[in-house]
Amino acid sequence: MDDINYSLYLVTGRDLLPPGKDYFQSLEESLQGGVSVVQIREKKADTAEFLDIARRSKAVCDKYNVPILINDRVDVAIAINARGVHLGQTDMSIATARSLLPEGAIIGVSCNNENHVRAAIQDGVDYVGIGAVWGTQTKQLTSPVIGVRGVGKMLEILDGTEVKAVAIGGIKTTNLLRTLHGCVSTTDHALDGVAVVSDIVASKEPRVVAEKFTKILEAFRAINFGLLVAPRSVPSKDQILASVNDLINTVRKTGPLVHQITNTVVATQSANITLALGASPIMATEPQEMGDLSRICGALLVNIGTMRSDGKESMTLAGYHANMNKKPVVFDPVGVGASAFRKETVKDLLNTWQASVIKGNAGELASIAGSTEVASKGVDSVGSGFSDPSSFVRALAKKERCVVVLTGPVDYISDGVWVAALRNGHEILRKFTGSGCIVGSSIATYCAAAVAVGRDTENTDGRLVYGDMFIGAIAGVLVLTVAAEIAAKREDVKGPGTFLPALIDELWVLTPSDVLSMARIDIC
Repeated sequence: MDDINYSLYLVTGRDLLPPGKDYFQSLEESLQGGVSVVQIREKKADTAEFLDIARRSKAVCDKYNVPILINDRVDVAIAINARGVHLGQTDMSIATARSLLPEGAIIGVSCNNENHVRAAIQDGVDYVGIGAVWGTQTKQLTSPVIGVRGVGKMLEILDGTEVKAVAIGGIKTTNLLRTLHGCVSTTDHALDGVAVVSDIVASKEPRVVAEKFTKILEAFRAINFGLLVAPRSVPSKDQILASVNDLINTVRKTGPLVHQITNTVVATQSANITLALGASPIMATEPQEMGDLSRICGALLVNIGTMRSDGKESMTLAGYHANMNKKPVVFDPVGVGASAFRKETVKDLLNTWQASVIKGNAGELASIAGSTEVASKGVDSVGSGFSDPSSFVRALAKKERCVVVLTGPVDYISDGVWVAALRNGHEILRKFTGSGCIVGSSIATYCAAAVAVGRDTENTDGRLVYGDMFIGAIAGVLVLTVAAEIAAKREDVKGPGTFLPALIDELWVLTPSDVLSMARIDIC
């Protein structure tokens, strides 16, 4: 029976040891730090040396009751009575290995695509090693890096089986949270563990590094790192609006700092909108500042509207540090379908850090989802939109494990469980540059407030769970669209040029009661 704890799966590599570090000392310290299973990999050793290393490694592992697996060599596994073997796609067949190994031995296999996983299930393996998830220097890759977001479909294939899954390839303490949160299928099938090589083996203090891995793994399982908390039952309009009311008041009371890496064309008006809401904007783009800013800001907005290759570093670092400090990340993939450069940039960013909210028009979100139902022209959508926008946003939110906001004549917002359809706004919003960008600023502002409220308030009064990005996103869209309706009716508004100043003014004086009385929202 497969009773292995795959949580922290160490793959050895003696060539990675730091100068002066003994291999067996490093292995024992790793076990003391929480390594739960060890795979001995010796690609250059002859059989006699491999056997010696494996026997002595097993003696160390036995002290801590940690099972040992052997990479490739079934004969070595049998000779030392290892718990099992790990095989590559070009190694001995699963059937042959099973016939040679003792009953109950564990067999794992490396998988780089969905066909590999299907074959592994058919062959009766005990676990699959899925990767490479990240680029790695520990081995020459013969298959493409699949990325965090590429793991989900492979995990979904494992539904209904007892086959375990371990992610492998370039996993470090610095990307572990992203790996754990992103490597989940739309059916909520998660990883059973992560395989680590260089981050532990190459360390002078492997116990410390292993302990850090263990703490992150335990914290993720305890709190589910994602900032998204889906309501357990269908939320009512009154519940949502009561929580929106709280967020409006919280922004005015606390003035959260909202870090915005945004479209240079609209940076000034985005900053002014943020101020009018009652928050404080900081429009910083220097890579060296990202770590410090993530500790003091309430939320991060990343908008790729005027994307440059030299700006990608800032976006990457900002999102990474925001994740590490558990701050909401609102992502606006402006014009993502317009060029291969934008598509590749968005893919890299979403594989590197976890968005809390992805906001876009139909063309932009279709590009992210890989849908051909809606096309785009530059930053604009082309056509009539999705035939079933509610189903689309729900599916994309579940796939990306975040809240998705689809903007348009009707704004659709989903957390992967529920969908809110918001019918406020005015057509003049689409007649000036950056109207979509300021929606991102507003959402980021209220997501910051949602987290701030969540730290201090118990959910005991019938309202939705605080810290919910679903409510933060709804508040951000509602406040802006309600204010737009009010501003458009003013006598001094003659067109887009006079509308924007009026919108800023109306946001400044907008009251929660205005929003509550004018909100047109449906939940399904």
